[in-house]
Amino acid sequence: MDTRLVALDTETTGLAVEEGHRIVEVGCVEFKETGEIVDRFSQYVNPEREIDEGAISVHGITNADLRGWPIFRDIAGELLDFIRDADVVIHNADFDVSFLDRELVRMKHHERINDVCHVIDSLELARERFKSNNSLDGLCKRFKIDYSHRTQHGALIDAELLARVYIKLVSREVELFADLEKEEKKTPIFGLSSAIRDPRAGTIIKATDSEKRAHQEYMNMIGNPSV
Repeated sequence: MDTRLVALDTETTGLAVEEGHRIVEVGCVEFKETGEIVDRFSQYVNPEREIDEGAISVHGITNADLRGWPIFRDIAGELLDFIRDADVVIHNADFDVSFLDRELVRMKHHERINDVCHVIDSLELARERFKSNNSLDGLCKRFKIDYSHRTQHGALIDAELLARVYIKLVSREVELFADLEKEEKKTPIFGLSSAIRDPRAGTIIKATDSEKRAHQEYMNMIGNPSV
């Protein structure tokens, strides 16, 4: 049986779990390698504390919105069942896992997230392939994934976007593109040096006669102060 794939995201009252900030929303989607979403888990959570204004500006969730919603203890079992034994993709996993684990500690649960599932940090994967623009928004732009329908961050909508990003991120096409991006940074601007080393083949690629002529013409041009 193939391992299930789940993308997970949380929204919180603030950035610092060590300062007592807590989860206000959890969103998960189970998806196939084709990108098809086959199941969803979405839950608002009463954090039992005030939400920072900075956090509200990001996700738009206020304390008034969360009145009457369950506390984390009441939804933990359903969440753990949803992600159990799955490969769980999280963007900047340390952040979300630290909040989830702190909630489990608070309710004296014996398991931690890494006991329940295999966590894959998509941010780390992205950093291995690309040098910059590795936020979720940046990767959506890179892979031409439309996220114009999202006006603010939300756990479920971000999990859905993350599932699509992850499929692109692990594709062979992206690996080749990342390799090309790295090589372009190494190659001289005009690609006209007399010998360019191909690091993958371990061979010396000689410049052609036409490349040498073009290079000489360019050198003549920049050597003429009237140009």
